[in-house]
Parts: sequence; structure tokens; C-alpha cells
Amino acid sequence: MRHTITVDIINDKAINLLMDMERLELITLRKAWDTPLSSNNRSEVLKYKGGMSKQSIQQVDKQLDELRGGWE
Repeated sequence: MRHTITVDIINDKAINLLMDMERLELITLRKAWDTPLSSNNRSEVLKYKGGMSKQSIQQVDKQLDELRGGWE
């Protein structure tokens, strides 16, 4: 049985307790950025993957200059 919950830590002592529980293999800790993508987010990422090609800094600077010139 596996459940995921979010906990707000209000006292640093709790972190040590949680780490002890992880060492006992009672829980698994992960940072917020380790959370897996939901299926909705994953499809959004895949939709735009490869949408931009790699460009040199000079090309990007030139395009930015052109864009800025359009606003003046």
C-alpha cells in the first residue's frame, strides 16, 4: 500500500525524524522538484518537445535586436 501526502515542516526537528523513518524504510522522501509529471503535464511537455532548434548566441542576439527594432 502506497500513499502520497504533502507535509509542511514547521520545525527542523521533524526533518530528522522523517529521515530516520526513511532509513527504517517506512517512508520515501523526495523534494518538490522530484515529483513525477502527471499525465496531463507529460502530454504538454511532449507536445512542445523539439519545438525549438538550437541556435548560436549570435543568432539569438540578432533576432532579439530585430524584435526590439520592431517596437521602436
